[in-house]
Amino acid sequence: MSTGGGAGTPQLDRSKRTLGLLLAMAMFVLVVDTSLMNVSISAVVRDLGTTVSGVQSAIALEALVSAAFILIGGKVGDLIGRKRAYLVGLLGYAVGATAMTLAQSLTAVIVFWAVIGGLGASLLLPAMQSLIHGNFDGAARKKVYALVGAAAAIAAAVGPLLGGFITTYLSWRVGFALEVVVIVVVLSGAKLVHDVPYTGPRGVDVVGALLSVVGMGGLVLGILVWQEGGERVGLVLGIGVVGLVALVFWLRRRARRAEPALLDPGLFSSGLFRVGVSQQMLQQIALGGTMIVLPIFLQMVLEYNAMEAGLTIAPLSLSMFALAIVAGRRSGRRRPSTVVGVGFGLVVVGVAVLLPLVPRAGTGWALVGPLVVAGAGLGLLVSQLNNYTLSPVPEERVSEAAGVNSAAGSFGLSFGLAFAGAIMLASLAWTFTADVNASTVLPPAEKQQVAQVLEEDAELMSNTKLAELLVTQPEPIRQEIIRINTEARPFALQIGLLVPLLAATAGLVNSLRMRRLPDPEPSGAAETTLG
Repeated sequence: MSTGGGAGTPQLDRSKRTLGLLLAMAMFVLVVDTSLMNVSISAVVRDLGTTVSGVQSAIALEALVSAAFILIGGKVGDLIGRKRAYLVGLLGYAVGATAMTLAQSLTAVIVFWAVIGGLGASLLLPAMQSLIHGNFDGAARKKVYALVGAAAAIAAAVGPLLGGFITTYLSWRVGFALEVVVIVVVLSGAKLVHDVPYTGPRGVDVVGALLSVVGMGGLVLGILVWQEGGERVGLVLGIGVVGLVALVFWLRRRARRAEPALLDPGLFSSGLFRVGVSQQMLQQIALGGTMIVLPIFLQMVLEYNAMEAGLTIAPLSLSMFALAIVAGRRSGRRRPSTVVGVGFGLVVVGVAVLLPLVPRAGTGWALVGPLVVAGAGLGLLVSQLNNYTLSPVPEERVSEAAGVNSAAGSFGLSFGLAFAGAIMLASLAWTFTADVNASTVLPPAEKQQVAQVLEEDAELMSNTKLAELLVTQPEPIRQEIIRINTEARPFALQIGLLVPLLAATAGLVNSLRMRRLPDPEPSGAAETTLG
């Protein structure tokens, strides 16, 4: 008794469509997760009784863990099976989201959301790349990659609004609980996923894996240690630099001996790949720096709630989404180097205009124009860089190349988040101390104590909250401390915005190198990026 091809095909088509939708849902959760944290900073600080710098460090650490382990995650997926890595990655993300729903301290956030959730992402992203490539063929594969890429873009666009709405009218914990629900739905479709066997060498480059973690981890961890006032910052940063340099030499040595390596350094023999990866990293540094500084400004200086902060940031994400779609449809009409140069140029203009507005803006409406300009620039970059970077890569090596590209982007994001936050808080502490010492109102005997309190605590207080804490102080002293608080924060936020400004400027300069290279040819590898 035969079921017949005609009877079986519609069912197969439905299962493939369902699988594509579930993969898109997984990507949506991955992208919206960070947006939810960014717009909920003040609520998380208040509910957990922690500091802005602590929450900012957790956000940067999550991106760092994902970046530091993504190359290792791809290799683990090769060894244990891509489907198994995909499922374990989803479970890791579910653990992180569940912990955020129940967390009562910053320690729980760091351990479960930043570390375990970050490890989950490092397994999930490369596994998804391989599973899409192996579960779909031809036009269906292109459609699923487009669907997953669209889910990421939509999440980036609506994330601030969705997170702001949930945090303001429900709770930030509800947002993470909904993430768990979505992940459970995705896991329910595990039977639809067919594993993709790995046929390459199964040797493990343990030394290369350790050096990649030490290198990338040391740099960002050093910045976070500096931000938190820790000691031996230079030593941690030095270890990171040494780790990255040693990784380069190690990979070259393994390649000369034809031994299994964490990644093939031959990928970087292509000028298109090298410059594309560097531009990807600079784009993410600019994005990360902007997305940590602006929410802090809106919530701590303008005293916006999460919904108002999300609405204010929305022009950045929505214009990025719109321009990415438009520019992607019109790709081929302009040289990619030209589009990328214009993109970085718009980011430079948008952030440069934000700098003088920060001390003067009494409302988020003043930021809409420059945010639209900067978002448009980021959208142009999103539309070009993945295709540009992966275009010279043969199709059989797309998974490895995409892993390198994702690692560069994740590292750039974590570096931007950490460095912008660190120099912003360092500037805040320095300005507090300088203003207190220069004050003619504060009694000399109390200056040292006030400066210390401001450095440690005032970073997370609005003027309203600060006034409540100073209610027992004489009026002149209360007004003087509030004045110092008012003047110090905008300056510190301006310093923080220098990070995305400098990254975008470096990208603009780097685009001149792109103009000297031949334009990329479309390839299977370029078409199969997750975006």
